[in-house]
Amino acid sequence: MDIKQLIYFLTIAEEESITKAATRLHMAQPPLSKQLKMLEEELEVKLIERNTRNFKITDAGKRLKYRAKQIIELTEETIKELKDYDEGIRGTLRIGTLASTGDSILPARIFNFNHLYPNISFQIKHSSTPEILDMLTKGIIDIGIVRTPIDKEYYNSILLPEEPMVAVTGGTPFWKQNEPSITLSDLTDRPLLVHNRYENMITQACQNNGFEPNILGKLDDTKSILLWAKMGIGTAIVQRDWLELFKNDDLKYKEIAEASLVTQTAIVWMKNQYMSSASRHFIETFFTD
Repeated sequence: MDIKQLIYFLTIAEEESITKAATRLHMAQPPLSKQLKMLEEELEVKLIERNTRNFKITDAGKRLKYRAKQIIELTEETIKELKDYDEGIRGTLRIGTLASTGDSILPARIFNFNHLYPNISFQIKHSSTPEILDMLTKGIIDIGIVRTPIDKEYYNSILLPEEPMVAVTGGTPFWKQNEPSITLSDLTDRPLLVHNRYENMITQACQNNGFEPNILGKLDDTKSILLWAKMGIGTAIVQRDWLELFKNDDLKYKEIAEASLVTQTAIVWMKNQYMSSASRHFIETFFTD
């Protein structure tokens, strides 16, 4: 049994069809069927029950599918690791980031990093926190820059300083201009606009202050929340750096003095997986801040 046979078998198991697997592998069906038969004969066990109508993976086949995936992934990671040692620090560093956060912390860091490691290029993907974490899990990116909370069971992280949330409105603000902040109770009965990601946190904070929030709009798009606030539809509760995405003199904001309404930026990467030298050295720059 070799790695090629495991790749063949895993593809067949995933496609649940030798014909589809052959197409995916860019090979003819008869040689693929022969490889499967040879594997079963070598292992002396039936891996797949098949006839003209049915395709069923046996219990032994399910176990091999699980192990084959592990072996193939480990082999690929080992090849990457050895190439990394051989070639030195070079290649492409793939980073997924929130637009506002990435624009504020990445340019200067990449500029300095490039002077130290000129053979490393960068590929930046802007997305939301859930999508960045999904890309990280799937191996599409190497490092993510997201907002907390994150699942510490799957990700390593470096937390940057906490940042308070702000109330944002269009037109004449309802707060006193000479006050450095407002309290959460100042928002009682006011129609609020919140991001779905922070709805539970905001609701809990309001309840802890003795009132149920009047949430008029729950949205997934940052710019839409700020646009609604500009139009006077309601008061938005957002992260302060979101305002960089929608610079407009018509928007007025004030920090909310509430300890539970803070967010943090996190630099994240997968636990228990091989990390390239480029990724390791880039992450080290956050420890020196």
